[in-house]
Amino acid sequence: MAAYHTRSISFPSSQHPLIPEFDEQLCRLRSSEAASSSSTSLSSKVSGLQDLHDCVDKLLLLPLNQQALSKQPNEEWVDELLDGSLRLLDMCNTAKDALQQTKESTQELQSIIRRRRGGESSLSCEVKKFLNIRKAVKKALHEAMENKCTFSLLNQDQEIVSMLREVQSITLAVFESMFSFISGPKSNSWSLVSKLMNSKKASCENVNKSNEFVNVDAALNSLLISNKSKKSDSMLEENAQNELQKLEMCIQDLEEGVESLYRRLLKTRVSLLNILSH
Repeated sequence: MAAYHTRSISFPSSQHPLIPEFDEQLCRLRSSEAASSSSTSLSSKVSGLQDLHDCVDKLLLLPLNQQALSKQPNEEWVDELLDGSLRLLDMCNTAKDALQQTKESTQELQSIIRRRRGGESSLSCEVKKFLNIRKAVKKALHEAMENKCTFSLLNQDQEIVSMLREVQSITLAVFESMFSFISGPKSNSWSLVSKLMNSKKASCENVNKSNEFVNVDAALNSLLISNKSKKSDSMLEENAQNELQKLEMCIQDLEEGVESLYRRLLKTRVSLLNILSH
């Protein structure tokens, strides 16, 4: 998880109303990191990031901040800020790709289950195809996290620099939460499969209400096991369809938030480039 550093205000917060607004939004996002991981809480964090970056864009319009950023264009912290903004855009693109791939395969599998052409053998092949796509998505997210950006202690004498660094750090932390949510814990899905296979009642329940991705993995793995044993189970099939529908709705919500966040990240980077080029 990204590390945070306490920022001391070098000028009175009453000097401009954006300063306390920035601090309030940042504090709210930090507090949300301790919240339970669910699609609702994750969407709330992404929404909070959008508001925070909107505030940053307004701060970058202030002449005092523009002067502070542009007066030493060759400083090391300039490169760090620009590199950090680029890496966050890359992570945002990775999230977009992961959600898009999963959504497309989710919609395709739902359609196949509804049509039910070709019997259990054909369905098993399609389920395996979906799970393989999930593995590829998880691998891409894992690699992105291994190459994630880190933020050193930048020039603490420049208030706006410190604020931008904190924004990049909290943005990275939210992406970490998102990637972990999409991937799910390695052991969790098989634990859910066991519950599903050992209880007919559990197969109709949302075993892990907090994570739609994990639920789909578990439901499809249990359906796959059932088909392998030549024991067609309409209850497991219905449960898989229900979980896929929930996942599609979850992805739709996250996609909208990530796309909006990408536009804000890009706008902040362009603003930085414009300021530093003068």
